[in-house]
Amino acid sequence: MPIWPYLPTLQRIALALAIGLFAGLEREHRGKEAGLRTFAFVALIGCTGALLGENFALLSIALVGVLIVMLNLQTIRTTQGMELTTSAALILTALAGALAGEGHTLTPTILAVMTAALLAWKRPLHEFSLGLTDSELRSAILLAILAFVVYPVLPAGFVDRWELLDLQAAWLIVILIAGIGFINYVLLKLYGAKGLAFAGFLGGLVNSSVTVTEMAHRDRDSGGRLTSVAYAGITLATVASILRNAVLLALLAPVVLVGSSLAFILMLGAGVTLLIARYRSPGAATAVSSPAELPLSSPFSITSALKFGLLFLVLQIAGVLAQRSLGQPGFYVVSALGGLISGASTVASAALLAAHGEISAQTAAVGSVIATVVSVLVNVVFTARITRDTGLTRHLAWTMGSIAALGLLGVIVQDTLIVIVNRF
Repeated sequence: MPIWPYLPTLQRIALALAIGLFAGLEREHRGKEAGLRTFAFVALIGCTGALLGENFALLSIALVGVLIVMLNLQTIRTTQGMELTTSAALILTALAGALAGEGHTLTPTILAVMTAALLAWKRPLHEFSLGLTDSELRSAILLAILAFVVYPVLPAGFVDRWELLDLQAAWLIVILIAGIGFINYVLLKLYGAKGLAFAGFLGGLVNSSVTVTEMAHRDRDSGGRLTSVAYAGITLATVASILRNAVLLALLAPVVLVGSSLAFILMLGAGVTLLIARYRSPGAATAVSSPAELPLSSPFSITSALKFGLLFLVLQIAGVLAQRSLGQPGFYVVSALGGLISGASTVASAALLAAHGEISAQTAAVGSVIATVVSVLVNVVFTARITRDTGLTRHLAWTMGSIAALGLLGVIVQDTLIVIVNRF
């Protein structure tokens, strides 16, 4: 069927109108001088200029600038101050309208959504920025430098003839882990510790060892009165660390996650099921409402980043050498030893080795599960060394042992099924 010649033009105008109305909705709600109609007109001005040609598009943006000057003069005369935020939003809306007039759809829509979000989140962003400490601000800047300055200049691929060192891949893992930790630190700061269980989960994503140690200290200092609280926090921290390892595999080597999916599903399911069963027991109600604060003093530091990167490189080299000299058993031994120190580093190392073809995907899957299982069992050792609460230690030993056993059972069953399928 022939296309109506005016249909594309009407579609562009309609998109520009929708963008203007959406971006101006928040300003209208707050009773600003520039509201729905002003934003809609600005978007249509940009769209019309783009439809007429490049010169008219530039002229339309300039006319919007004149409108912004007049708006600020009016607000200054009424002693309301300059409308800098509204002015910036109007300029973005005009540019989005011009993009819509040129035939773009995704980019102007994203601009409109981001503009509306920044306008609506003014108060939370303002309160969050005022609450930042110097350490947190330096951490954010440092993380940005590592991600956008250092990472691009590192050489891609192996830098040695033995194909052991991939600096860019190692640095990517450092950024990934640091980013996860920083995001969860921000969540803890924004929403606070609503309860030890919530704090334990987010803390487990940042650093499960630190979280488990803190939970055990709290239980010891309370004389055993927070047994249920500490159990909930440690169990959720463990579940979070298992989930984090699964996410790392999904991001770095999805085929490895597929090969270990049954083990991770069983471990996560066991942790959640045992936690729910514990919550339903008498005297466990305080685990939800008890306040808690985890001692995550710094969201990110260059020292921790370098230590993690060095540990990752050591594990990666050890895994390659063990695989080449001793085969699969050697790699599994390295995975178990790595799980004692850092499960996340070991899992990330296994994923990248599989991605580079140094080991098979199934070998990496088994090694990842072994590292995760060992890191789960280590939590019992940490708790037993700190607290004198035999009840907490006994319950955790049962829970962590069940999670570890199901993880090993899952990887054995899945590995066996894969071998049987490959034979036929």
